[in-house]
Amino acid sequence: MTPQIATVLILLLAALALFATERIPVDIVSVLLVLALILTGTLTVDEALAGFGHDVVITIASLFVLTGGLVKTGLVDAVGRRLHRLAGGNEFRLTALVMVVAAASASVMKNTTTTAMLLPVVMGIAERARIQPSKLLMPLAFGAILGGTTTLIGTSTNLAVSAALPRYGLAPYSMFELTPVGLAIVGVGLTYMLLIGLRLLPARGSAARSLTERYHIREYVSEVIVLPNSPLVGRSVAEADLSEALDLTVIGVLRDEGKRLAPHSTEKIKAGDLLLVRGRVEEILRVKTEAGIEIKPDFKLSDRDLRDGEMQLFEVMILRGSALIGRTLKRLQFRERYGLTVLALNRHGVSLLAKMSDVPLRFGDVLLVQGRREDVEHLAADGNLLILQDVSQRGTRTGKQKWALAAFALFLALSVTKAVPLVVAVLAGVLLLLATRTINAQEIYGLIEWRLVVLIAGLISFSAAMEKTTTDQYLADLIVRAVGEHGGTAVLAGFFLLTVFLTQPMSNQAAALVVLPVAVKTALALGLNPRTFAVAVTYAASCSFLTPLEPACVLVYAPGRYRFFDFIKVGSILTLAIFLVVMLLVPMAWPLVP
Repeated sequence: MTPQIATVLILLLAALALFATERIPVDIVSVLLVLALILTGTLTVDEALAGFGHDVVITIASLFVLTGGLVKTGLVDAVGRRLHRLAGGNEFRLTALVMVVAAASASVMKNTTTTAMLLPVVMGIAERARIQPSKLLMPLAFGAILGGTTTLIGTSTNLAVSAALPRYGLAPYSMFELTPVGLAIVGVGLTYMLLIGLRLLPARGSAARSLTERYHIREYVSEVIVLPNSPLVGRSVAEADLSEALDLTVIGVLRDEGKRLAPHSTEKIKAGDLLLVRGRVEEILRVKTEAGIEIKPDFKLSDRDLRDGEMQLFEVMILRGSALIGRTLKRLQFRERYGLTVLALNRHGVSLLAKMSDVPLRFGDVLLVQGRREDVEHLAADGNLLILQDVSQRGTRTGKQKWALAAFALFLALSVTKAVPLVVAVLAGVLLLLATRTINAQEIYGLIEWRLVVLIAGLISFSAAMEKTTTDQYLADLIVRAVGEHGGTAVLAGFFLLTVFLTQPMSNQAAALVVLPVAVKTALALGLNPRTFAVAVTYAASCSFLTPLEPACVLVYAPGRYRFFDFIKVGSILTLAIFLVVMLLVPMAWPLVP
């Protein structure tokens, strides 16, 4: 073992430990790894930083923007609405529907994005169908993870491995090269969950109680006023049916004469009524242009303020020990004192039948506020609030849906026909979004998940270091001497299981890029097809079912009231089933002997 190989192995072990413990963010670990390669003389500065200029980094960043166009224009929301209409009360049929939709969506969008977008929809379905959310949320996450295996762009892991293949003399994956086996994986996963997994899923929580009383799913209570020319005037609450038209639930009616009314279905709506409504941020902001209702006039929300002015929208949470706890907005003179306007309040779904200005604030309340960034940051610096996110740009642009679809279709057409390189195809789609104003230029950076981009860039550089120092060949020789006599299929199975093991505590991309060079060099040493090993590692990196550490699983962990062992119980059999599918079909599609 040379000193350079020893250095790389030490850095590899240190990185694996940091990835597993998550004491330091994964992107920072990646940057530290690159810095260590430079300081130890393993790579030159140009070699170490080459990963940050790799075309796959640009491709992944651009794909975030391209899929962001589908989200911004409400196409993902439209899928959710359709799911609502199709869903009945049959648990078996609901599970199948949720998993199929999640898998289809994740084939073109990141599985984490798919899970986040469909989570509120599935929660609502569970509530209406009187089914415990634990019965539907794990199938949602698993369906999204399975769907990511079907296309090149289904996960960033597929793209990262594809980009690394030319280093070993292999062609990158085509758009649908992984699709046939990926579809088999989805089919086996769906069959398992419907026939066996459903019986293993826990049934926790009362389906009869409102789910929003227990889980924070970013729903707010806001005040809107009925304008004199509104078509709602004279109609009953039931006839108005804001839940169908705008996804808003009327939870109270306040009248000028001081009456506080529960939203009885027969209650007639009058001009000037102040309606207390509950809904998501996007839906509350939509009331400015629909149904003849307006966010309380003294708030003066304007599209210009949200886009170009100093006034922005923020979600902020009241911290424990905050000076705001127990006091009302009126008593605090919140707007006058802090320069911020509270547009809506989230209190874990609790229905507030009083004006927000008269409601004593509590720890954990989430406020939707409008104001200048410096005013919000000043209040946060005092320890009173935690800024959750800037939501200024979350308005839905339904009129731009055709352009979002056109941009994605352009990308697919160029990539499938191989008329241009993949990075050029995805950039063409992004430029179409910008040219049609479907996405604003200032929004682009907010749509990109920079931590993932930095992680992949750093690991590409580390893979280059393994190749330059022949560390990958050294590890491959060790494996060949240890298990080579058992045959190519056994070695392939070993690499699959090793990747599955590593992808539980660390990110999928990190696990794949760490194992890939060793797997390829081992295949070459044994005279086997290196592409077979690369494909098996790619599929294995998506098998994050054994623990709730996969981002898609993290999203459903708390809302589903799952325990750590629930994922082991349900995910272990699913992982075994996928292992058998891969070991059977991958050598058939990519023969072991070249």
